[in-house]
Amino acid sequence: MVEQSSEVRVAGPDEGTDTSRSDANPAAADTERELALALADVVGSADVPVDGHFFTDLGANSLVMAQFCARVRKRTDLPSPSMKDIYRYPTIRSLTAALTRTAPEAAPPEGAAASPQAPAAAPERVPRTSSRDHALCGLLQLLIFLVYSLAAGLVTDRGYRWVAAGSGLADIYVRSLLFGGIGFTALCVFPVAAKWVLVGRWKPGEFPVWGPRYLRFWFVKALLHANPMILFVGTPLYVLYLRALGARIGKGVTILSRSVPVCTDLVTIGAGTVIRKDSFLLGYRAHSGRIQTGRITLGRNVYIGEKTVLDIDTSMGDGAQLGHSSALHRGQAVPAGARWHGSPAEPGGTDYVRVRPARCGTARRAWFGFVTLAQLFLLYVPLAVGGGYMLFSEVPALGKRLDPRTASPSRADLLPDALLLSLVLFGGFLVGGLLVVYTVPRLMSPVVRPDRVYPLYGFHYTVHRATTRMTNVRFFAWLFGDSSYIVHYLRGLGYDLSHVEQTGSNFGTEVQHETPFLVTVGSGTMVADGLSIVNADYSSTSFRVSRASIGARNFLGNNIAFPAGGRTGENCLLATKVMVPLDGEVREGVGLLGSPCFEIPRTVERDARFDDLRTGETLRRRLAAKNRYNLRSMAVMLGARWLHVFGLTLLALVSADLYDAAGQVVFALYLTVTLVFTTGYHILVERVIMRFGRLRPRLCSIYDPVFWRHERLWKVPDRHLNILNGTPFKSLAWRLMGVRIGRRVFDDGCYLTERTLTVIGDDCTLNAGSKIQCHSQEDGTFKSEGTTLGDGCTLGVGSHVHYGVTVGDGAVLAADSFLMKGEEVPPHARWGGNPAVDMPEAAGRPGDPAAPPCPAGAASATVS
Repeated sequence: MVEQSSEVRVAGPDEGTDTSRSDANPAAADTERELALALADVVGSADVPVDGHFFTDLGANSLVMAQFCARVRKRTDLPSPSMKDIYRYPTIRSLTAALTRTAPEAAPPEGAAASPQAPAAAPERVPRTSSRDHALCGLLQLLIFLVYSLAAGLVTDRGYRWVAAGSGLADIYVRSLLFGGIGFTALCVFPVAAKWVLVGRWKPGEFPVWGPRYLRFWFVKALLHANPMILFVGTPLYVLYLRALGARIGKGVTILSRSVPVCTDLVTIGAGTVIRKDSFLLGYRAHSGRIQTGRITLGRNVYIGEKTVLDIDTSMGDGAQLGHSSALHRGQAVPAGARWHGSPAEPGGTDYVRVRPARCGTARRAWFGFVTLAQLFLLYVPLAVGGGYMLFSEVPALGKRLDPRTASPSRADLLPDALLLSLVLFGGFLVGGLLVVYTVPRLMSPVVRPDRVYPLYGFHYTVHRATTRMTNVRFFAWLFGDSSYIVHYLRGLGYDLSHVEQTGSNFGTEVQHETPFLVTVGSGTMVADGLSIVNADYSSTSFRVSRASIGARNFLGNNIAFPAGGRTGENCLLATKVMVPLDGEVREGVGLLGSPCFEIPRTVERDARFDDLRTGETLRRRLAAKNRYNLRSMAVMLGARWLHVFGLTLLALVSADLYDAAGQVVFALYLTVTLVFTTGYHILVERVIMRFGRLRPRLCSIYDPVFWRHERLWKVPDRHLNILNGTPFKSLAWRLMGVRIGRRVFDDGCYLTERTLTVIGDDCTLNAGSKIQCHSQEDGTFKSEGTTLGDGCTLGVGSHVHYGVTVGDGAVLAADSFLMKGEEVPPHARWGGNPAVDMPEAAGRPGDPAAPPCPAGAASATVS
């Protein structure tokens, strides 16, 4: 679907394209004329004025201009504009002047001696893995999972029998403490031992996916991601654990990101460094069918902002800073004391460490770690193990089946027992969970006062962490999001939403915050998915919570980190993955795009095709209809969730019936069957909602029932697919969900929003945190269109591909890049940045030079 604005001004019969230029530069006049003709062809006009503003005069939009750029890019006789050029030079005349200033020198006249030129680099050959190796790797991964499940079942069986043999509450507590403590320790130690035995020390290099070396890599990565130590992110215990895995980390380091480094020996972090949440520093990346490992070196007192990506072979000197929504591409090095931001990062002047230090020494960190472990082993572990045993023994549906001294209930009791037990569990979580998130954080909120600096690893820090966890329960945001009812949920949490102008889609299903009590959102603002409100500032020794305010009549796109002190006011359009500025004047009445951001027109205000549905009686009727439909969607998806719990409960009761006969085998089979059941069940739910059909490209109002059905589709759970990352089974699941996906695709954690609008070719490589989004919602308008990746494409870590995009065979999109809607990437091209542009050096071929020299402070990082 080609989106064209109905407001493009067509020149009259006597109003030809103005190509008058200085006679001193006839080549520029020719370029100007050809660009004008190309734009006229794209917008379907006879011709366009060269001084007409693309957006305000011609009424074009970003999709139309992306198609214009793609068409010009195919012509070798014209300079290639990017979308950033389009926004900076929004007329044919200014664009021509800019492009001709930066274009290469013209070819010499005929007969003149041509200067020698380096030969063009040949397209990188994508290594092909045989289908036999691909299938064999998947089979071995399945076998590893089954053996691991069997071992876990054996340990669980012996532990349950030992705890059940206890007499009295005190004895059961002690047995639960011992068994749970030993089991938890084993779960933490086993990945460390497996890493050192199977891998040893990680070294810079590369190896093909689906091979023997990759299998060892995958096993270690899977163990780390399933590791319970992830619960200790933000504490000194997590730093100690990474040291045990081989990372060189100095004293006083604070890590808040839950993205676990895999190649830990290649990660060096100097003393006093802070790494904010949702940041990627993995020590590896997948590129053109190969895993590449490389060093990430951070000096002393480095600051890494939220939603950042550090590619392999990158470094930062002592005291350097990387702002939020930024990235270091392969080979980049930030000098000591420098402040960089953007994707790829470039020098900037903003100071991102916005809280003064506090007293927080080694003794305080050690005491916090000791208290955390004491709470874990003396309270949480016995409660989980002993509580589980009490549940199994006291609930008749389970106790009678597990106790060999009693007669097992008849098979006819299975369904009623599963029905009752699943209803109690699901209903209890739903009602009890809402009561907890609405009451407990409010009772704790006076403890942590706004704009007051507190030291880390104390009572106030503990309360702050508890508030953050309890008020960011994904289930409730999923349930109420994309409906009018999300407003009431967020208000109940503590959001200040001013006077709400209800749209029915004020917030999406993914919104998070540090504290809900210091969030203000202006009237008439709409927010898409992936908003992270950063209203807590951290140093390596202290933290402070502050109010974050989003102005009125804003629209926020996907995957945005909005910090306290963001310099945006009213009536702003914040594009997907934009870096919200923290300095300069307050932006109002404009759009912001990119990282670092630059101003663009707030063009959606000119798209008036659906304005009649957004006011007056029409809005009231359509909104009421949407609310009724959203209520039905919530009921349908709650029913689907409960039915899944019912299925798991039924499988658990069947396993309990077989427990005496099969013992530990039952646990292994239960883990395997539940994984297959969960994946297959949610695939079936999605296909049923779509009536086993496919989505079609759309351009409609959010008050159109077509959009409401699309919103329902977004509510189908899909996080269970993460366990399939890095295996051939992930592609199989996508294929069953309607993705047109090729053979031997390596998916390390990509997310697809519209499965049936996505086409992925053979041998593609999709990195962790990447996303293909085949839709856009801007204010009250919804647009969707297919996106196609050719054979052998690579999407970098954290990259984002928008709708209507075509990526040619063998093309590479660098880490943390944003490929805008309508773009066409030529075959074997290398694009990167936010927004993405042609960047041949972005991908970093295998065999590129090693990382730059380590900063002085990092080289001396202690591991004591």
